[in-house]
Amino acid sequence: MGVKKIGKQTVRLSEGVRIMSAASTVSRKEGEGPLGKYFDKIIEDSMFGEKSWELAESKFIRENMELAVQKAGLKMKDIDYLLCGDLLNQCTASTFGTIDFQIPFFGLYGACSTMGESMSLGAMLIDGGFANHTLVGASSHFCAAEKQFRAPLSLGNQRPPSSTWTVTGDGAVVLAKKGKFPCITEITTGKVMDMGISDANNMGAAMAPAAVDVLVNHFKDTGRTPEDYDVIATGDLGEIGRSLVVDLMKKEGFTMGAQFTDCGIEIFDKKTQDTHSGGSGCACSAVTFCAYFYPKLMSGEIRRMLFIPTGALLSTTSSQQGQNIPGVAHGVAIEGCGGKEGK
Repeated sequence: MGVKKIGKQTVRLSEGVRIMSAASTVSRKEGEGPLGKYFDKIIEDSMFGEKSWELAESKFIRENMELAVQKAGLKMKDIDYLLCGDLLNQCTASTFGTIDFQIPFFGLYGACSTMGESMSLGAMLIDGGFANHTLVGASSHFCAAEKQFRAPLSLGNQRPPSSTWTVTGDGAVVLAKKGKFPCITEITTGKVMDMGISDANNMGAAMAPAAVDVLVNHFKDTGRTPEDYDVIATGDLGEIGRSLVVDLMKKEGFTMGAQFTDCGIEIFDKKTQDTHSGGSGCACSAVTFCAYFYPKLMSGEIRRMLFIPTGALLSTTSSQQGQNIPGVAHGVAIEGCGGKEGK
C-alpha cells in the first residue's frame, strides 16, 4: 500500500474517502442567522423539551446523527465506528446521546476542533481498511458551555468584544469508501500550540497560531498554495482570530485572500445578533460545514476546500488557575464533485 505520510504533518489517503451525507440541527439563534435556510432542522426551544441543557445537547446529537445515517440511505447497523465529541466534562453529551446506537464508539475531545479530528480519524479508519462506514460529528450548547466554562447565565455577566457565542447544535457526516460524493484526500494534523494567551474571553487569539501551524505545514507538505483552494475555512476563530491568521500567514510568506473565511464569522450576523467576535463551540464548524459548504461541494460549486476546525484547549481547572490556553487545529482537504485541476 506504500507510505501515505507526505511531509511533516500530512497524510494522503490512498483513494480518498467519500462524504456520503451531512446533517445539521441547530437552535433558534443559529436559525435566525445568515445560514438559517441551509440547516436541516431548527429547534425553536434550546431545551429541546428536556429537563436540562445537557440533556438537550444529547438529544441534538441523537436526532441529528440519526438524520445523517438516514440521508445516507443506511441503517445504524451499517455503521462500523462512531466518532464524536463535545465540550462537556467527560464528553457526557456524546455518551448519553449515542448510547442507544450500540456502535463501537470513539469519544473525542479536541475542543472546538473536534469535527476536524473526528473526520480525520473516521477517514483514516476507512482508508486503512478497518471500516466501510463511519459516522462522525461534533456538538455544543451555548447554555451548557457558559455554565461550565464561564458563569451561569442568571448572573448576567457582560461579554467583552473579543468573546464569541457558542453554537447550539450538532453536525454529523457519514464517511464511506466509494460513491459519487465529495472526497477527503489529505489530512493535516495540528500540534498543540501555546502562545501565552490566558484570557478565556479571547479564544480566537489562542487558536490562531494553531490554525497557522496547520496551514503552513499543509502547504509545505502538499506543495500547494492558498490559491489552489476555492475555500479555506477555519473553525471558530471569529473576527479577531481570523485577522491574526492573515497577519501571521503574511509573515510566513503566504497571502490569505478572499477564499479564506471562518465558520464563526459565517454563522452569525455580527451587527444584528450581538455575537461580538462571532460563533464558537464544537458545533460551529460542524453545522456550518454540513449545512453550507457540503452542498456546494456536492454541486461542484466548490471544487477544492481546506476545512480546519480550531480548538482552545482550556478547562475550568486550568483557566481558573491562570494557566495559558493552548490551541489545536485539524485540517481536512476535500475535493468537490466537480474536481479541480492543479497540484
